[in-house]
Amino acid sequence: MEFLLYLVLGAAAGVLAGLFGVGGGIVIVPVLVFSFTAQGLDPHVLTHLAVGTSLATIVFTSINSVLEHHRKGAVLWPIFAWMTLGILLGAGLGSLTAAAIKGPVLQKIIGVFAIVIAIQMGFDLKPGALRAVPGKPGLTAAGGVIGWASAIFGIGGGTLTVPFLTWRGVAMQQAVATSSACGLPIAAVGALSFMAIGWHETGLPQWSIGFVYLPAMLGIAFTSMFFARFGARLAHRLPPRRLKRLFAVLLFCVGISFIV
Repeated sequence: MEFLLYLVLGAAAGVLAGLFGVGGGIVIVPVLVFSFTAQGLDPHVLTHLAVGTSLATIVFTSINSVLEHHRKGAVLWPIFAWMTLGILLGAGLGSLTAAAIKGPVLQKIIGVFAIVIAIQMGFDLKPGALRAVPGKPGLTAAGGVIGWASAIFGIGGGTLTVPFLTWRGVAMQQAVATSSACGLPIAAVGALSFMAIGWHETGLPQWSIGFVYLPAMLGIAFTSMFFARFGARLAHRLPPRRLKRLFAVLLFCVGISFIV
């Protein structure tokens, strides 16, 4: 029954990711927190377990996405390469930062982030393309900041990378594609770091490798890979602005519940 829940969660995360253009992590982390709470897991480890598991699932879903974007020639690989230098360090530091924060406090921080994303989506706030793409040091620094924040929140970084690239003058299609590619090293380094950090942690459920819960990872990864395409097709048939605002309201409520 528990594994069925993760299959459903993966399907929902995939549809929402394809429908609204947000990473599945922004959906997966809150639902896993609620799920782990209902299972009676230790509140001091369940938020870290949700973040680590979310990052592990993104490894699988991003591979499929990157291959599709590469096939269309939309990934700007030079930008990806220099941002990844920063991402590798930033994601590792982000995992250590999250591990140093107590579970209930981390949950509130994620709640604030969910509210910020809800406001951005609800009002469709986008930065204007005012500047050129920065040089190699600038891209590496940006990758470090994005990797650090993404590892803390358990996301692939799309909600941060896409606005940054569009602000720096990159076309939206290429920004989304390059952001998708950047999500792979963020998720890989973040997931491995959470595994290592939580290796000797007590209070974790059976079938956990550090702060990654294998049944949830496998169930979510399996269905989200397929349903992301369905969500993308659905986005062309439904009124996206109204759906985006409804999702923003849901995300806002989740953020409030985490904080309260």
